[in-house]
Amino acid sequence: MMNSDQRQWIERYLSHLKTERRLSPHTLSSYRRDLRSVADFCETEGVLGWQLLDSKHVRAYLAGRHRIGIGGRSLARALSALRSFLRFLIREEQLKTNVAQGILAPKAPRKLPEPLDVDEMAHLLALPAKQPLAVRDWAMLELMYSSGLRLAELVSLNMGDIDLPRGQVPVTGKGNKARIVPVGRYAREALAAWHSHRTSLAKQNEPALFVSQRGGRLSPRGVQKRFRLWGIKQGIASRVHPHKLRHAFASHLLESSGDLRAVQELLGHADISTTQIYTHLNFQHLAEAYDKAHPRAHKTPAK
Repeated sequence: MMNSDQRQWIERYLSHLKTERRLSPHTLSSYRRDLRSVADFCETEGVLGWQLLDSKHVRAYLAGRHRIGIGGRSLARALSALRSFLRFLIREEQLKTNVAQGILAPKAPRKLPEPLDVDEMAHLLALPAKQPLAVRDWAMLELMYSSGLRLAELVSLNMGDIDLPRGQVPVTGKGNKARIVPVGRYAREALAAWHSHRTSLAKQNEPALFVSQRGGRLSPRGVQKRFRLWGIKQGIASRVHPHKLRHAFASHLLESSGDLRAVQELLGHADISTTQIYTHLNFQHLAEAYDKAHPRAHKTPAK
């Protein structure tokens, strides 16, 4: 258990977060749980006061939690909570240095959704698009798979943004980085169909390309719900969501072309290492590239 001094300062810090920073009850609960865990570790190690905590103790705490199976994301959250708490103690003149600053938590493996394969994508996109909302959803699905847009990029599109004759759309991604991405034939067909239905739903002077049943700009949450619904209706085994379509776009394009740099540009990634993590080549494609390119890949005829 924590000693009274540790408990007192944790509660004072949580009160500060609640009244001055107005954090949510859920966030406060997470901070309380993480800081009490650190305090319990300190008492076990005989560190009976925050002034006695040093960087070795912080590393030992993280290592111990990691050994019992606590994931990297949870450890990073606990470390962030501890850093913030120690900054508070410095502000309150209880400490002089933040011993958690500069310490890194073990990285969590980046989990990416398994992309839908080509057949699953074809089945998903063959939805019965007759009613206005279904036509809208068909256009969004086709556009996301055709152009690899992020969800935020999709919902921010306005009328006139997409150049249908040229088959391209300018988008502004993370960090206000602008790029132009192609819009495929099937997506253009779906968008043209949606344009003819949009006026029956959109409010007057509404600029958004994709609108809700109420006539305003469709929210990200609304897109997620509709994609999940169509995944169920079309019998897709895994859960369908916008990020999965972006991942399918990147994976299928990379597997066909092998051009990592082009996929990086289309996705709007600032760093190609992000593209390498985000997409994947199947082993057969890699083996073929190796056989064609590596000097030692070809067997030397026996003499």
